[in-house]
Amino acid sequence: MKTMPIAKLYETYCAYPSITTDTRAVTPGSLFFALRGANFDGNAFALQALEAGCARAVVDDPTLPYDPRLIQVDDVLTTLQDLAAYHRRHLHMPVIQITGTNGKTTTKELVAAVLARKGRVTATRGNLNNHIGVPRTLLTVRPDDDFAVIETGANHPGEIAFLCRMVQADSGLITNVGMAHLEGFGSFEGVKRTKGELYDDLRSRSGAFIFLHADDADLSAMATGLSAVTYGAPGSGFDVEGEVTDCSPFLCLRWRYRQGTWHEATTRLIGSYNLPNALAALAVGLHYGVAEDEANAALEAYVPTNNRSELKHTATNTLIVDAYNANLTSMRAALDNFRRMAHPHKVAILGEMRELGDASAQAHAEVAQMALGCGCSEVWLVGHCFAPYAAGCRAFADVEAVKGHLAAHPLSNSLVLIKGSNGTRLFTLPDVL
Repeated sequence: MKTMPIAKLYETYCAYPSITTDTRAVTPGSLFFALRGANFDGNAFALQALEAGCARAVVDDPTLPYDPRLIQVDDVLTTLQDLAAYHRRHLHMPVIQITGTNGKTTTKELVAAVLARKGRVTATRGNLNNHIGVPRTLLTVRPDDDFAVIETGANHPGEIAFLCRMVQADSGLITNVGMAHLEGFGSFEGVKRTKGELYDDLRSRSGAFIFLHADDADLSAMATGLSAVTYGAPGSGFDVEGEVTDCSPFLCLRWRYRQGTWHEATTRLIGSYNLPNALAALAVGLHYGVAEDEANAALEAYVPTNNRSELKHTATNTLIVDAYNANLTSMRAALDNFRRMAHPHKVAILGEMRELGDASAQAHAEVAQMALGCGCSEVWLVGHCFAPYAAGCRAFADVEAVKGHLAAHPLSNSLVLIKGSNGTRLFTLPDVL
């Protein structure tokens, strides 16, 4: 079988525009991409995908038996990425690319919610923001969409630049730069350089611009030479100005657009650290023509999911679940917000922070001390990285040890912060609290 050119494959994609990489999630008439992984080879399931209803299967194993529905290519993943980039060149709606250390998924969701008040939006689902998730997302964008919002993530230099070549954004937004994935980035400067690859990409194309959190000194310095729609605290003449009016527990803010009428918003977001995320969504939506009242209503209607700053009530406790990810910057923000919350019995359950490299020891020591200063009745630290710094705290080897302790000593009438890297699996705790 000969490798099919991308232009020809694009004709096939246009005929069968539903993409799947999993035989357990086949829709009739879809296009199956036989991706390889460390422990699997999608080629082995290609015929099964066709039997399940896929119209075609893209494969890179020339030893597969002949079937006219098999499309042979040199490398399936590269083909998926090339096809996504080719599709992007046929799209004409505004494409907004979002990255950052913390808050990018929440910001993406808020941006999509605000833009949906103006038109049809396709946005990254969940956090499918890597070299596989981004092309899959791009291939879900339909030509009659009004907006596309693409989240991009990275843990090594060059990854954002690679994704930019597929996304080819019209505008971009970096939420912030912080102390995360230092094993891959090497240093905080490495974080800034990698996230800044989005700015570099936008500089290279005429007419592209950014949405800038102009109170952030790092981002402002990185944005030199770029046209920007700005947002931040009142008093500096930013395009969108806003400030926290209350946060007990939900974020309430007031904001205005280009020195106009002040608006009040009561959100379902936990934490004052979500203020820049909300202002970013307003900046994007208002720039693209969403009415101010509609943008405000979208902020108020958005309900967070996926273990990101969720407020949950169990039979006996109130939980703040922020257990999808953790790094030093996001831990500081979460604990500072928890410190401000009044409750007679506060408990912080903190999971270790992964991928911090040489900065790990200092970061875990700082978080442990900060947690002890939050007015908590108890601080529980989970994982071996916290073990040397657990004086004054209760230490657990892993989440299963926490569950065992809770079975013997249940918590009740408590306000519980649950935060840790996804690998610590603290997101399973709400079921036992």
